[in-house]
Amino acid sequence: MHTDAPLLLLHAINLIGIFVFAVSGAMRGVRSQLDIFGIIVLAVVTAVFGGIVRDLLIGAIPPESITDWHSVALAVFAGVFVFFFHRLFDRLQHPVLLFDAAGLGVFAATGTQKALAFGLSPFMAAVLGVISGIGGGMVRDVLSGQVPVVLRAEIYASAAALGCVLVLAGDALHLPPLESTLAGAALTFFLRTMALYRHWSLPRAR
Repeated sequence: MHTDAPLLLLHAINLIGIFVFAVSGAMRGVRSQLDIFGIIVLAVVTAVFGGIVRDLLIGAIPPESITDWHSVALAVFAGVFVFFFHRLFDRLQHPVLLFDAAGLGVFAATGTQKALAFGLSPFMAAVLGVISGIGGGMVRDVLSGQVPVVLRAEIYASAAALGCVLVLAGDALHLPPLESTLAGAALTFFLRTMALYRHWSLPRAR
């Protein structure tokens, strides 16, 4: 168990990311009219897939989501909660995408920090951060029969990448990891939500 307060807070931030990603997966399951098992599967896969891929690539074996049962349990809880109370989220304009934006920001930032802690170069840490952020959403979209949002022209992976760069800047300036993680997550979330509401997108091929 973590005894250092900043590490505890970073762990709590990661759990928040798992929960909001799980909610986005479960809401996609509701929209796709899946049964409760399918909704829970989408919730769990969306919440843990990106982190598992990141951990495998950096050599953190077995992955944290497998060794720590809290991650999967939290994702299952989120799936069950959404199954029974999904109408609470329907009031939001983009319920799936808003929770996805929050998870994207948290996982991109915490993934970058974890990669740095394992001694990766700044560039590769940013790559692993982006993978952490987009992995779960990609699998969620594929399983629900949609083109992954990261492959469309929307501001998505680029928002995660800029958040990762901010985390790297904080590390280079020797700022506390908690502060740079929060800043990176906030920047990604801001860019992604602004892209949703302002219809920002990357250039398309003519």
